[in-house]
Amino acid sequence: MWKKKSNLCIILMLISSMAVSAQVKIDFEVSFTEPQAHYAEVQMNIAGIVNNYVDVKMPVWTPGSYLVREFEKSVEEFSASAGGQNLKFEKVSKNTWRIFSSKADKIKIKYRVYAFEISVRTAFIDESHAFLSPTGIFMHPDGMINVPSTVKIIPYKTWAKVSTGLTPVEGKKFTYHAPNFDWLYDSPIEVGNQDTFEFMASGVRHEVAMYGGGNYDKEKLKIDMAKVVEQATAVYGENPNKYYLFIVHNFKRGGGGLEHLNSTTLGASRDAYADENGYKGFLSLVAHEYSHLWNVKRLRPIALGPFDYDNENYTTNLWIAEGFTSYYENKFLYRAGIYDLNEYLSEITSSLGTVVNSIGAKYQSAASSSFDAWIIGYRPNENSKNNSISYYSKGNVIGILMDLEIANATKGTKSLDDVMRAMYLQCKTLKRGYTDAEFKAMVEKISGKDFTKFWAKYVTGVDELEYAKYLGYAGINMSAENSTPNKPVTGATLQIGNRLVVTGTDRNSAAWIGGLNVNDEILALDGVTINIALATMKLKSSSFSLDAIPLVAEKNIGDELKVKIDRDGIEKDLILLLKANPNVRLKSAVNENATSAQKAVLKRWTGK
Repeated sequence: MWKKKSNLCIILMLISSMAVSAQVKIDFEVSFTEPQAHYAEVQMNIAGIVNNYVDVKMPVWTPGSYLVREFEKSVEEFSASAGGQNLKFEKVSKNTWRIFSSKADKIKIKYRVYAFEISVRTAFIDESHAFLSPTGIFMHPDGMINVPSTVKIIPYKTWAKVSTGLTPVEGKKFTYHAPNFDWLYDSPIEVGNQDTFEFMASGVRHEVAMYGGGNYDKEKLKIDMAKVVEQATAVYGENPNKYYLFIVHNFKRGGGGLEHLNSTTLGASRDAYADENGYKGFLSLVAHEYSHLWNVKRLRPIALGPFDYDNENYTTNLWIAEGFTSYYENKFLYRAGIYDLNEYLSEITSSLGTVVNSIGAKYQSAASSSFDAWIIGYRPNENSKNNSISYYSKGNVIGILMDLEIANATKGTKSLDDVMRAMYLQCKTLKRGYTDAEFKAMVEKISGKDFTKFWAKYVTGVDELEYAKYLGYAGINMSAENSTPNKPVTGATLQIGNRLVVTGTDRNSAAWIGGLNVNDEILALDGVTINIALATMKLKSSSFSLDAIPLVAEKNIGDELKVKIDRDGIEKDLILLLKANPNVRLKSAVNENATSAQKAVLKRWTGK
């Protein structure tokens, strides 16, 4: 009887909460009086919350970028009022402002945000434009993520355009509707004089908003970006949007991307579009972020939504969410005709080589890398390469091997495409994300094969990749040779400025075993003052390997290298016993005598 009453109370509380939320009205107004000083002025109006106090919160991280960034640190001049009277407020946590509203029905909140960090995940404002990354701009009433809101943008006097994936409010210029705060926080806003153009693909209107200029060819981009969209849509069988926005920031040197529900923000190099490699690199970024439209945003690990915007959201499945997306970016470009088969195999071989030669891959699993993204992935230090592996890199190669295993097990009738489509539909039907066990179960259902050992080796384990075996299924011959045959390596990286300083040492290398430390200053090698040794070099970068110094390069495997260092003002003499390079160079080639079974696997694997 108590349990029934308890359940009834919970239901009544939920109904009451929903009724209150339905009455709440929230709107924002964002303006820019000092863009040259990198500020946005935000006004938040709340109506319908009649309590003694109201808590408003700003997210501490942004979905898709797994690091607590403490956006609230950029908020200034916070104030609140009701009926023209100032209200008392206080901060009750790092990202929560408590407003003592005295049951006022309407509250006006004002604050300024300093925005001067160039990246796809952080807000940036200057005299030329404003990029509003919503998690660092807007706030929500505590417990009311599902409440809708409207956003009005007032561009600076020299700006004329607003680009966003939010739905325009009819009849109101630069005013947009968000059905809930998850949508708002996932809808970046570009304000300025961006160059915009459109194309249609898979029945969806796509807009591209280019900031920063560049040597891009709009007509060429329209054709090739459409090809990528169509290949991605073909895998999943449907496109979930009617409109999609690419916000592209072109800088002297740019890169990176961040996915959103119906948009993405990309970083690019403004003068790289005319270069073939640069152009294909941009399309690869387009393919990666567009693939997230399904993988991550809808086909997602169960921990990634509904989001907790106050804390880390842990999952062991970023190797699928990001790693498989990295794998598919190359596959989409090949299927779209942007890569030929040799280029595609070169990308696959390079991806395998990255993990094969990774020291950290021997110590951290893909699942662990995913879980520890919050503390390691975005916060690498000088030793990270020795104890960790990127879930992008490891997930990419797991995708390669898994795809080939499925194609081989089904005699070329199924592939990872079928798994991704089925999991997307499952998430859509269940209206929730997947668990690791559910993803594994779907792989086994599609392939008809037990993947327990595969998971133990490559997902939760750190076994060496059996790349030759898996590529062999598709008639691809793989070989490996030493990266620098008969040449010794020290395993130390250096940075030159006013001094020559050690910035990293590889685990179990000559430098590691010999006791060379990060921050040691190199004074002499084999008794030769370092200035003399460097005089014979032609440095292409301020960062380089100790092996690049001719005095070292001329030595043999097994030789000793005497190193004089300065460590915190104290001179020391070390001896490094030079070792062979542990890294290998992978090569791939299509077997001209492949069997019909191998050809069937190759066709299904590549999709061509």
